[in-house]
Amino acid sequence: MDLDLFTEMISYLGMICILAAFLLETRNVIQSKDPKYLLLMAFGSGLLAVRALLIYEWAFLVLEIVWCLAAILALIKKN
Repeated sequence: MDLDLFTEMISYLGMICILAAFLLETRNVIQSKDPKYLLLMAFGSGLLAVRALLIYEWAFLVLEIVWCLAAILALIKKN
C-alpha cells in the first residue's frame, strides 16, 4: 500500500474519533471529562499528528500534539 494512502486513511480514522467524541459530548451521551471522550480525543489527535508530521504541516502538528497531550494529561489526572 502506498504510504501516502496509508497515512491519509490514518488521518480519516483520527478525524472520525475526534468528531465522534464531539458528537457524543454535545448530545450528552458522554461528558468531556469521561475517559471514553478523552481516549477518543487522544487517539484521534495522535493519529492526526502522525499525518501532520508526514506531510510537513507544522502548525497542524503543534495543534494536534497539544490536543493529544491535554487529553492524556486529563486521563492521568482522572486516575
